[in-house]
Amino acid sequence: MLLSYITWNADPAAFAVPFWGREIRWYALAFVIGFALGLWIVKKIWKNENLNPDWYDSLFMYVIIATVIGARLGHVLFYNPGYYFSHPVEILKTWEGGLASHGGTIGIIIAVWIYSRRVTRKNMLWTFDRLVVPVGFVGALIRIGNLMNHEIYGRETTVPWAFRFIENLPYWKHGYPPVYSPPSHPTQIYEAFFYVLTGFACLWMYWKRKDYKYEGLIFGVFLTGIFLSRFFVEFLKNSQEEFEEGMLLNMGQLLSIPFIIAGIWLVWKGLAAKRNANKQGK
Repeated sequence: MLLSYITWNADPAAFAVPFWGREIRWYALAFVIGFALGLWIVKKIWKNENLNPDWYDSLFMYVIIATVIGARLGHVLFYNPGYYFSHPVEILKTWEGGLASHGGTIGIIIAVWIYSRRVTRKNMLWTFDRLVVPVGFVGALIRIGNLMNHEIYGRETTVPWAFRFIENLPYWKHGYPPVYSPPSHPTQIYEAFFYVLTGFACLWMYWKRKDYKYEGLIFGVFLTGIFLSRFFVEFLKNSQEEFEEGMLLNMGQLLSIPFIIAGIWLVWKGLAAKRNANKQGK
């Protein structure tokens, strides 16, 4: 007999830090583990191509700083600018949540532009074709962090794998009975699944197909896989902010469209370069 729904009772806190009075959340751990995994894979790529180790160290700093600042400012500017401009100190409280993946992506693009000009002096696409190889796995871990936080889930549904999430988490943490959402799409899991597929595709293209030789091809597949899946999963999500109610496409979808277009163009361009190289016998 199939389950009618899954009651999700996971505690967002992984553990409490003694003598500090604060909890370490699964979301924070997912973020840290994701970055560690990503940087480990990129380091393998650096060794595979015998690249300058100093470039790797610089890339680490650029990406970490750009991701955090970009993701936070993306949430502030795209989803609730009025509130944050009226309460600017709240912008600094990243531990209370509020990171936007599109903002993080824009932050990384800016950082890679600066990094490419100041450090490697190579085309930005050269860096992106290597940097994005593990990012699908990083994104999947962050979505699992969202699942643990009972946030960014989907609309009510009757599918047998629907989840009921706790809606009154702060009160529940203080001993009150849980108030559950209706059975809803676990869109965090949907996105994580597609992100993992994208991650494996990029790994395969780099290690097996050597497609990093064709500038922008791996990066194009990454952008298309991540943001096209995000675009379609958004149809199943609840609105993140009140202003999105009644919109044909929500903010996440509107922000995804330029990345999808860029991804498709880069794939087309990369495949054209690959065909030309094959004709020339390279």
